[in-house]
Amino acid sequence: MNVHRTPRNRRVAVAALAAFALPLTLGLTAPLAHADDMSGPFGSGCSSVPKEGAGSFSGMADDPVATAASNNPALSTLVSAVEKAGLVDTLNNAKDITVFAPSNDAFKKVPKADLDRLLNNKDQLTKVLTYHVVGEKVAPDDMKDGSFKTLQGSKLTTSGSGESYKVNGTANVVCGNVRTANATVYIIDSVLMPKM
Repeated sequence: MNVHRTPRNRRVAVAALAAFALPLTLGLTAPLAHADDMSGPFGSGCSSVPKEGAGSFSGMADDPVATAASNNPALSTLVSAVEKAGLVDTLNNAKDITVFAPSNDAFKKVPKADLDRLLNNKDQLTKVLTYHVVGEKVAPDDMKDGSFKTLQGSKLTTSGSGESYKVNGTANVVCGNVRTANATVYIIDSVLMPKM
């Protein structure tokens, strides 16, 4: 008896090609990553971010920025200030923004009397907080020698390279390129003050 195996082998090969081609035609393969999506969070301050849960990097990526910040223990003072200024919904509903988020340690650098005065003046607090927000996505490469208009209306500048960046020449980025559902966050070690 003479058995031909060629048609079966051909059928197996065709089935294998079809199985590979189907996800391509249905668009089921993973999207190509953009260059700025390739780098994750960086900086010495990133070690204080929880490893798991809502306040972790993966947890923060699932929530809009004000909600994400509320889950990060290093940003509790900022979150309180955002709530006092009534900016939670504004920040959570914005699209593709960048937030330069002062850490709790950054707020500790502000003299207590000045901080109390700021927290009790909603207009000034809103100006200071919106000065920390840029209405566009800022990737690390954009920060090398950047100038960005803030939601407050004036500009802030960035400089640096690699994993070492400064904002307005004084505030250091301690944990950068943190993703939330609607924002890129750079945690900084000083509160930025716009000209009032």
